[in-house]
Amino acid sequence: MATQLKPVDVAVIGLGAAGGVAVLPLARAGLQVAGIEAGTWMGPKDYRADEIYNNVRRAVTSAPKAMREIPTARANPSETARPAAAQHPMMNAIGGTSIHYWAQSWRLKPWDFRSRSEIIRRYGAGALPAGSTLEDWPLTYDDLEPFYDAVEWEVGVSGKAGNIQGKIDPRGNIFEGPRRREYPMPPLRSTEFIDHMTKAARRLGWHPFHPPAAINTQPRDHRPGCAYHGYCNAGGCHVGAKSSTAVTTIPAALATKNLKIFDLAHVTRIVADSNGRVTGVNYVRNREEFFQPAKVVLLGGYTYENSRLLLLSKSAAYRNGLANNHGQVGRHFFAHYQTSVTALFPFDVNIWYGLPAQGITVDDFADDAHDHAGLGFVGGTSLHVRTERHPIEAASMDTYGKAPAWGAAWKKFVHESAARIAVTYLQTSTFPYENCYLDLDPAVTDPRGDPVCRITTGGTKQNEDRASRYAQTKMEQWFREAGAVAVQPAEIGVPALSTHAYGGTRMGDNPETNVVDRWGFSHEAPNLGILGASVMGTSGARNPTLTAQALAWRTADHLVKNWKSIAG
Repeated sequence: MATQLKPVDVAVIGLGAAGGVAVLPLARAGLQVAGIEAGTWMGPKDYRADEIYNNVRRAVTSAPKAMREIPTARANPSETARPAAAQHPMMNAIGGTSIHYWAQSWRLKPWDFRSRSEIIRRYGAGALPAGSTLEDWPLTYDDLEPFYDAVEWEVGVSGKAGNIQGKIDPRGNIFEGPRRREYPMPPLRSTEFIDHMTKAARRLGWHPFHPPAAINTQPRDHRPGCAYHGYCNAGGCHVGAKSSTAVTTIPAALATKNLKIFDLAHVTRIVADSNGRVTGVNYVRNREEFFQPAKVVLLGGYTYENSRLLLLSKSAAYRNGLANNHGQVGRHFFAHYQTSVTALFPFDVNIWYGLPAQGITVDDFADDAHDHAGLGFVGGTSLHVRTERHPIEAASMDTYGKAPAWGAAWKKFVHESAARIAVTYLQTSTFPYENCYLDLDPAVTDPRGDPVCRITTGGTKQNEDRASRYAQTKMEQWFREAGAVAVQPAEIGVPALSTHAYGGTRMGDNPETNVVDRWGFSHEAPNLGILGASVMGTSGARNPTLTAQALAWRTADHLVKNWKSIAG
């Protein structure tokens, strides 16, 4: 029998990027919060400037729970799902993947919240992607802007604003939505190659800018500025400059004395009573079972785990899974279409150091910034030229037809060319589709015997595939303008297991097509809130983290202001 713990006001499942933000406004309001996390604390002793440790062995990101629960994937229901990857891209830790992520901290644009309406208005209903379940968000950019601002200033985001209260500054992103104020810190420093690419973009008539990052560029809140040492990708920050929730919002919440963390705690079920209200959380720690009673539960796992835990949490009130009486848990899932282009230059580009968030970005072809008439797709792609490259990674580079893939000639080419390769990161607006969803795999289980999550991708999405290929042509144009002598676009695959996964518990006003309401609370279980990108209905052409954090802060703020009506 499970040991019953002292009741709390709020139990937060998962202390990563989203849950790790939500605990702060809750604790500051005086609510007693239990933070239940499958991982534990990590710190400088766990981080190394070592490509094998970080990028090959994935020592920072490998977490036992996540590795035992890797989702399976299939293209369609007629196939047998297979493990989606050898390793889960996410991790369990206090701070979660905000420990090792690239820290790119993007706001979505106003268009992203009204994509369906805006596509129809500008191009007609026939331009909507076939089979898409796209809906407008139940909130606008303006609704979320105060919470974007709160997170940027609380965790510490560096960047250059392009639109402050309607005043456009060409040094920033002129396509962004209006902001109330400048970023807390200036952007990450430039380099000779970044400056070179900036000038090339401007010659093309484009509008390059330094992108935002949750990384200190100067000392702030007792943490130093970035050291640009070259091991940010897949690694933790040993100097503490990366603004993980593990070094920002979670310590601030602990300082209030209203947050208690239960680490190494594997949540197995969310419990609901016969009236449909959640009553607490079951978890296992050191092989011992516990029940944490709570007036409100906030589920802040990753996208796959959020749907999985709800589907596993069956009861008399929810025979098909918690909050799933309308059959919407797992629906409207999608993974971000992301691709790249590499280029060979006749000179050294010197990107061995730095970090992926350090670079230059062009948004002229993102979202709806340009006319899509006749292109065969809607939405668009951000183009980001980045830094940080490592020797093993370089040894795997394309030879652009200039050398064989092995032998003495290959070694000579790598020796001469490794420092002349530039890399990019292209992110495309991605939408939900009827044939792309999550459920439980009937044949594959974790060590406890619970089914793992199963991803059905639905195969290639023509709209996103075309948008990605179009973006690659623009990236090649940019590289050629900058003097590249060879360019190689990456293959565009169908995303499944991804660090940018969305949906499954989508937000919307209609309970027939959505799991949570505009505040992030279940339409069916009124004292259950859901945090993270699983509530998002579109991706935008950028990383989801800052939007997920702003939504989490908004959900927590709503709970504080409406405590009596939600907690009951």
